[in-house]
Amino acid sequence: MRKELPNSFRFAGSKGHALAVQQRLIDTYIPEITAVKFNGQLVEPPKPISWYPEQLAWSMTTPKQVIRKFPPFASFQKFLVSETSVGNISRQEVVSMIPPLLMDIKPGMTVLDLCAAPGSKSAQLAEMVHGGEEARVRKVLHEIAAQQGREMSPNGKEIEAENSLAETEDDWSDDGRSTGLLIANDIDNRRAHMLVHQVKRLNSPNLIVTNHDATMFPSIEIESEPGKPKKYLKFDRILADVPCSGDGTCRKNPGVWKDWTPGNGLGLHAMQVRILVRALQMLKVGGRVVYSTCSLNPVENEAVISSSIERCGGLSNVRIVDCSDALPGLKRKPGLTKWKMMDKTGRFWDSWKDVEEEKQTKGEEGLGRLAEAMFPPIASSEEDRVPLERCIRVYPHLQDTGGFFITVLEKLSEIKARPESGPKKSVSTPIPTPSAMQNNGNETPPPASPSKRGLDEDDEISTSPKRLKTGGISQEEADTEQVEPKDIPLETTDAEMAGTEDITPGPKAENTPSEAKDSPRFKSDQPFKKKSNQPQEEPFKYLDPNHEELVRIYDFYGISPRFPRDRWMVRNATGQPVKAIYYTSALAREILTRMEGKGMKFVHCGVKMFMKQDAQGQDTCRWRIQSDGLPIIEPWVGEKRIVRLYKRETLRKLLIEMFPRVGREGWRDLGEIGERVRDIPMGCCVLRVETSDNEDGFKDRMVLPLWRSMSSLNLMLPKEERKALLLRLYNDDSPLIDHSKERFNKPKEDTGPSTPESKPIENGAAPASENMADPASTNNPADKGDDEMDNGVEVGVPAL
Repeated sequence: MRKELPNSFRFAGSKGHALAVQQRLIDTYIPEITAVKFNGQLVEPPKPISWYPEQLAWSMTTPKQVIRKFPPFASFQKFLVSETSVGNISRQEVVSMIPPLLMDIKPGMTVLDLCAAPGSKSAQLAEMVHGGEEARVRKVLHEIAAQQGREMSPNGKEIEAENSLAETEDDWSDDGRSTGLLIANDIDNRRAHMLVHQVKRLNSPNLIVTNHDATMFPSIEIESEPGKPKKYLKFDRILADVPCSGDGTCRKNPGVWKDWTPGNGLGLHAMQVRILVRALQMLKVGGRVVYSTCSLNPVENEAVISSSIERCGGLSNVRIVDCSDALPGLKRKPGLTKWKMMDKTGRFWDSWKDVEEEKQTKGEEGLGRLAEAMFPPIASSEEDRVPLERCIRVYPHLQDTGGFFITVLEKLSEIKARPESGPKKSVSTPIPTPSAMQNNGNETPPPASPSKRGLDEDDEISTSPKRLKTGGISQEEADTEQVEPKDIPLETTDAEMAGTEDITPGPKAENTPSEAKDSPRFKSDQPFKKKSNQPQEEPFKYLDPNHEELVRIYDFYGISPRFPRDRWMVRNATGQPVKAIYYTSALAREILTRMEGKGMKFVHCGVKMFMKQDAQGQDTCRWRIQSDGLPIIEPWVGEKRIVRLYKRETLRKLLIEMFPRVGREGWRDLGEIGERVRDIPMGCCVLRVETSDNEDGFKDRMVLPLWRSMSSLNLMLPKEERKALLLRLYNDDSPLIDHSKERFNKPKEDTGPSTPESKPIENGAAPASENMADPASTNNPADKGDDEMDNGVEVGVPAL
């Protein structure tokens, strides 16, 4: 238990792409590490986690400090840093990977992550929502090409790896594009923006990030038939990774040992039940909720499960799924069916009956927040017994991990949740003050109970316990903030949410946050004071399908008419494309438009597809394709903006050299693409790296954005991504060469007065300075989207 927790990471992205990066680890770095000695002993190389599918998750017992500073690990460290920086590797604690795997997500499903920050599980969920998508789209394109009597280039190994998955999934209605949706939510605005940073690298148009209290997540209106009651979105899968005391994290948070008190769990129990009940309300019949905590305290785990099932009408409405056969190789223990409760004085209680007897004879002193629902349930018959042994407990000593609790619940029928004020009793019902709510229900915060921490210098993704505190603001600020009241109508039925009853549905979106309930201090007519730390989000405005800028873009790139035109969005109040144009899925569009102005707090949605670019030449399109959205739009771009590359050395030159010359015979040094880039008109192009059986060819397809300027060429990739590709494809960590700086620093020759007639005119474009800036691969503030200028939280990518 006092041994340092192993390092663990997961290969992210599509299955085929993740397997390609994984293979490089196996072929190149494992043999190197196996021969390394530290303190006279051979180090243990990374090993795959036995129960994770396709061996896409690995762990390593060598400490981080050794990997960073010991010279024999230098190349492995560079691999980890470069692949992490571009999102191909995700740092994530082993036990944190379990809940998404048990959700059994299929493409086309609607998924909700209620307490999502910092985002490691959300990233897993997004990958599952898009499972097999690239292979499905390629299959559709092959069918279109066959109908048109033309051939398509081979798929490559990465896409072939996904073909088996694509053939088994039924999500073809949108030309193979995923029709599913993931909503990732967090109560804290700053952590919601950190969440955006983590999931944005997946470039999913099927993702929405929101900022709401999970206990009263708003009902989302969707399209209904005219004259019929309103319909509300129901989810196929919901993850409730709820805030908890975090006592299962004692290996990486040593403070847990000395700071633990019974009140940590007692103060969170009621809130955890409310989150789980709300999740079950929003779930489709036949859907799954996965409840998880990084706590081992039964009052936060089995007691929450049994209490939530009881409030939802019992086992006829909700059942615990037996997952004993899931994830073979995962060592686990069954859930507890009996446990004792400890009050704040350290006394143990076997049953609620004993507590009531104590109250009658000696009063309530020392009993604290003990409630009947926290004790093991007592069944009237075997049929009514809640099978808590089906819950999953992961203990640190079983497989050298952290402690974790997971339960999978399935909804069997519509439910009407019993109000909290029902027959289940508690010792006392104290009025929740703001300070108590900010400190896990304790009036006096524990000595070292940090808020939900963000990224630190060691972790790419934090898996610290989620705690209900004021993440990112001082206690003084928190104490002066007013909290808006909100009653939670937990009596809401499924029928009301589904629109089959003409009754106002459950929690509605409000324009302001609310965190308190049932307190006489807070009245519904009390004025709300806006939190000073909560930024104003830019609106989401969709463009008319026939907007003149879209017409220009579709014509310039020759985009197929089969690619949707009604899903383009901007992030500004005017609704006009100024800097960036984003793309979303159809369902995301429906939600954003229907919930506009109804108080739903959207933080992020959409993939940045086009960026405004100053360019010369009257016929040059001012909108360049952003690398974020290129994989989505690339299959539908016409041949007139395509450049095909087949040889490894040509790509290496483009990666290591920035702004190589095309004019003045420079195109002759660009290999097989030289003539094509010489003749193609100025503007953005799509570079397709095609597969080939030649020795100098590629086994996998790639697509990269390319900019053809007046006299040079440039891959529009961040430097980090260039370096990651060089390392992955060529094992090359040479410094990049920037030819634009060479030309800028070169002394000018005295060639006489410069006139427009004396300068060459290429491709019909107006004369331009040799040193005019191309779309650079650096982080230029001017390239930030409207939603990134002021509201984002800058979170750097740390070294591993």
